[in-house]
Amino acid sequence: FSDNGGFTGNYKKQQVTDNSPLRSGKGSLYEGGIRDPLLVSWPGVTRGSVCREPVVSTDLFSTLLTMAGLPQPQDPCGDGQDITPLLKNPAGHLQRDALCFHYPHYYDTTTPVSAIRAGDWKLLEYYEDPHVELYNLRDDLSETTDLAAAMTGKAQELRARLRAWLKSVDAQMPAPNPYVK
Repeated sequence: FSDNGGFTGNYKKQQVTDNSPLRSGKGSLYEGGIRDPLLVSWPGVTRGSVCREPVVSTDLFSTLLTMAGLPQPQDPCGDGQDITPLLKNPAGHLQRDALCFHYPHYYDTTTPVSAIRAGDWKLLEYYEDPHVELYNLRDDLSETTDLAAAMTGKAQELRARLRAWLKSVDAQMPAPNPYVK
């Protein structure tokens, strides 16, 4: 499991990673930066199958507790879910309606941005030049067709959900550096 997609820059003047057909890579909230394979081997449970349900690294804590036969904490300390049901039935689904991401700083591949993925829909909200982008990942895995202007209702709905999540986790928002003029 990885925490990000492949590095899309050059090393010694050689491109080291190609995340095609996914857009962008490490440090980005496009699929090339956040979509990674997770491989799990659990003798007697996993059977060489493929599961398409999105999961995140915070799911691993609850999952490892279950796999070890340990109780879940009374007051969960994270927003992850136990994915052992998916390991037992790869066609299953989690009781989660969205995944949210927050990247409030700069990197070679991005400016400060947050994103929400709900089903096939994904919205990115950029903060430096305030704009949103909306993609249907089922139809456009490469995130080449921004639907925000054509589907303003869907964009507004997802933007509101993303902002509610940011508020609920007290996310640190980007702010201008007072020392740079």
